[in-house]
Amino acid sequence: MTSSDPAQDRDSVQDRDPVRDLVLDKDGVRLTVENAVATVTLANPAKRNAQSPALWRALTHAGRSLPGTVRVVVLRGEGKSFSAGLDRQAFTPEGFDGEPSFLDLARGSDAELDAVIAEYQEAFTWWRRSDIVTIAAVQGHAIGAGFQLALACDLRVVAEDVQFAMRETSLGLVPDLTGTHPLVSLVGYARALEICATGRFVHAEEAERTGLANLVVPGDELDAAVRDLAAALLAAPRDAVIETKALLQGVPGRTYEEQRTAERAAQARRLRDLAGIGD
Repeated sequence: MTSSDPAQDRDSVQDRDPVRDLVLDKDGVRLTVENAVATVTLANPAKRNAQSPALWRALTHAGRSLPGTVRVVVLRGEGKSFSAGLDRQAFTPEGFDGEPSFLDLARGSDAELDAVIAEYQEAFTWWRRSDIVTIAAVQGHAIGAGFQLALACDLRVVAEDVQFAMRETSLGLVPDLTGTHPLVSLVGYARALEICATGRFVHAEEAERTGLANLVVPGDELDAAVRDLAAALLAAPRDAVIETKALLQGVPGRTYEEQRTAERAAQARRLRDLAGIGD
């Protein structure tokens, strides 16, 4: 039976769950899009969202599959952990089905090994694109590759139970999935070295205090906090956000005077665009 009250009908429509378009669902990665917000979900909670080359290729595919209407991308992990890092199967002689083991990779030439690692890194680089703002919603463990994936995003909202750790050195390795640059930028060289060399856990209070986390919330409020942040980001005109992000990203490579020049050029573009006389 349908309601005869149009206002009640409108309310019932507004109360329904929003419709999301499923764009990708493979190898432990799911991409959904709802208007200007895309959500990338690490979807293997049984293995605490452990990562593999197949998952990295799926993440790269997700970045290439984003519709042009997307302005904000949320990265989240299903279950109790955001990501426990690299699946230890990578270190076994057999490796993953259909993949060369890490031991086999080590036997290749320098050029071959460099090319493979560069391919893996592509899963971590697109999150810094200037035309989108990315938010990592992090709960539980974010270890090694999981930590680096959270660092790949522009912003991090974390649950009170978050545990970041860079454990690569304990395995005789280095962090090579683009995490070293943002880590040093956020916490400074000395603290970044100590975090990486010791492999210790960084908990919520320290993460917020040192700039690793933009916001710490109770675990049951994580999704709502991320939705609120996404809505706030969408409130500003898209081109102004894009220009601002590009300006801030360029700061490390510019002098003070060069940054002043970049600000003037960006503002000139914005003023001409608002006046309807831009390119």
